Amino acid sequence: MDTTAKTRNFLKIHPSDNVLVALGNLTAGVIIEEHANSITLKENIPAKHKFFISDMKAGDEVIMYGVLVGKLQSAVEKGQLMTTANTKHAAGAYGYRDAHYQWQAPDASKFTNRTFLGYKRSNGKFGTANYWLFIPTVFCENRNLDMIREALHNELGYAVSDKYTRYTRELLAAYQSGTDISHLDLSPAATAKEKRYFKNIDGIKFLNHTGGCGGTRQDAETLSALLAAYADHPNVAGITVLSLGCQHLQTEMFLKDLKKRNPSFDKPLFVFEQQKAQSEEQLIVDAIRTTFKGLVEANKITREPAPLSELTVGVKCGGSDGFSGISANPAVGYTADLLVALGAKVLLAEFPELCGAEQQMVDRCVTKEAAEKFIHLMQTYDALANKVGSGFYMNPSPGNIKDGLITDAIKSTGAARKGGTSPVVDVLDYTEPATKAGLSLVCTPGNDVEATTGKAAAGATLILFTTGLGTPTGNPVAPTIKLSTNSTLAKRMGDIIDIDTGGIITGEKTIEQMGEEILEYCIKAASGEVIPKAVLLGQDDFIPWKRGVSL
Repeated sequence: MDTTAKTRNFLKIHPSDNVLVALGNLTAGVIIEEHANSITLKENIPAKHKFFISDMKAGDEVIMYGVLVGKLQSAVEKGQLMTTANTKHAAGAYGYRDAHYQWQAPDASKFTNRTFLGYKRSNGKFGTANYWLFIPTVFCENRNLDMIREALHNELGYAVSDKYTRYTRELLAAYQSGTDISHLDLSPAATAKEKRYFKNIDGIKFLNHTGGCGGTRQDAETLSALLAAYADHPNVAGITVLSLGCQHLQTEMFLKDLKKRNPSFDKPLFVFEQQKAQSEEQLIVDAIRTTFKGLVEANKITREPAPLSELTVGVKCGGSDGFSGISANPAVGYTADLLVALGAKVLLAEFPELCGAEQQMVDRCVTKEAAEKFIHLMQTYDALANKVGSGFYMNPSPGNIKDGLITDAIKSTGAARKGGTSPVVDVLDYTEPATKAGLSLVCTPGNDVEATTGKAAAGATLILFTTGLGTPTGNPVAPTIKLSTNSTLAKRMGDIIDIDTGGIITGEKTIEQMGEEILEYCIKAASGEVIPKAVLLGQDDFIPWKRGVSL
């Protein structure tokens, strides 16, 4: 794709495409001049949607991003709108072919000697934040975690709900005085940021979940590996574990997985088992007291300079629209290429959203082993989905389709652009850690929270999350930076958006310019100089994947 700034009201992404993308609302009867091809629009084309550049018959292939993204179910005319009625998902076959992929790295010289201020751990890794983590080995302990969260957050300055508490208090006072609250303007006032007692503790995080017992033993084993990955995460300073005692996920299993992941693990880790405690109250009191002592020690850790090669950045999209693959995703992809050129790690996940982009990913794998592992994981995953009457082709949500992502291959090929163009150095199954500099593929569902949960488990210390429709998704241990694909969303949902890439659509910015701006923001976020909106809102989403069918 030509990455120069665009000023036209339509876009042809790849020379071989037989559809164009509307960058703004186009009216029926308007004539579009695409090189020597004159196209009269047969109907209104909403912004973000696609229209055909020639007459085509049923069964013809629809090409976008230069690859097969669908097949026609009925004949269409030049200038007609692409819809779910006339176009169905289709993707090309893929396999290993020893492609010898060649990559031209971008010029990253202006970032070569840059550093960020991170927290150095004993194993030499650097975190972008300093969190204390509470982990339940089973859902039975969620209530106890809630009690501890309320106590610690409220008293140590980490609460984010106090403005709503005050708002409710004002409503109650008005009601008690006989005032008609339906006509009162009692909008929640902005809360002044409370001073945290522990200046070097960026947050106290809680991994509430619904697993650890019931289900299958395999579910418990996967959850154990996931929780161990979070405990070992570079952004985590210490851990408090709450166990019931009789559950499938025994504390011993978790500790074994932790040592397997990191044999030299030496962070403070406190374990409390309810069935061995005198009472629930004693359990909670002991956990709070011991954790408080741990916070005192963790607060002594301070930020220090680290090269950008120490960053591990996950890239994700959610609430995608027809601009995702044109603005935010390729901009993040350019950032990813800059990071790879600087020796950092980049993680691209969401395997259902690589459907249609498989061959390019296979061709980019630096080893046959990595390519074959990717093929195996993709085919196994898709087979599980098809076995229950679903499949990757059913991934697009109603919101995706409404905003122009008609087939899964269109959505997926645009989504894959977040990973940039660098070689794939490794392919990771769920909960496996990223160990190699460069781009790694991580097997996760496409679901926003399941995917970000898996990225953090692989070691992401920051997550770049693009959205066209708006989603508040965050993560407990990996600060999540939200990027809008269009400026309308950035203005409407500015409380959750950190970066607006809409300038690419209007022609005010190039993909390269935006990519460099994103990297600058990453450096500031990694240093604690700016706090992403998801972190400020306490959006600590955590959903373990049970390895069942989730798209």
